[in-house]
Amino acid sequence: MYIEKRSRSILKTISWRIWATITTCTIVYFFTKRFFLAVSVGGIEIIAKMILYFFHERVWNKISFGKKSVKPFVLWFTGLSGSGKSALASRAYDYIAEKGLRVERLDGDVVRSVFPKTGFTKEERDNHIKRVGFLASMLERNGVIVVSSFVSPYQDARNFVRDLCQNFVEIHVDTPIEICEQRDVKGLYKKARAGEIKYFTGIDDPYERPQNPEIVIKTEGQTVEETFSCLKKQIDRYLNI
Repeated sequence: MYIEKRSRSILKTISWRIWATITTCTIVYFFTKRFFLAVSVGGIEIIAKMILYFFHERVWNKISFGKKSVKPFVLWFTGLSGSGKSALASRAYDYIAEKGLRVERLDGDVVRSVFPKTGFTKEERDNHIKRVGFLASMLERNGVIVVSSFVSPYQDARNFVRDLCQNFVEIHVDTPIEICEQRDVKGLYKKARAGEIKYFTGIDDPYERPQNPEIVIKTEGQTVEETFSCLKKQIDRYLNI
């Protein structure tokens, strides 16, 4: 997703033709042993082929054959803490980036580390998701694919983000809370059940399951790679592969 300036095209043309002409001169001199003839042939060739190469590149830049248009979109991973959404989102980001496309990653923990005073009440969560959703929509409108992973427990906030975006793909990482608690390396569920953490989704604060998500992912009993292999096929649809 870049535009090649004319100065770059010209420089590429000149550098390529210099090397090609040196090769031509060498071949002519090898067979004729006439230095002036070799230089003359090389001079004619470099001028003619620079012109041809420049227009050849410009023509092919305007031809759509063999090109695939990728419309930017927002992948929005939602699910309980420990559901595996961040791991899957990171794999999705790497997969898209490997294809040379412009892509950005937005993650709940990372964003909260930048804004540590963001609270966990319903109002604070809603405002947080709306701000992040606005950022995602701006990136999308500027030709960037966005991969986001947030608990985003409330349907209204997710719908707000959906309305902001042009191509919103809601991915529900549907993992039972029992499995999420087993994966809880940070001990957050334990603290929430002990009353040390308030407004914890799934314990003393509800998680509103997506009503009509584009993609539903089950992670129970599967590794991240096994789960992503299924998700990748669905992402390919949006990448027009």
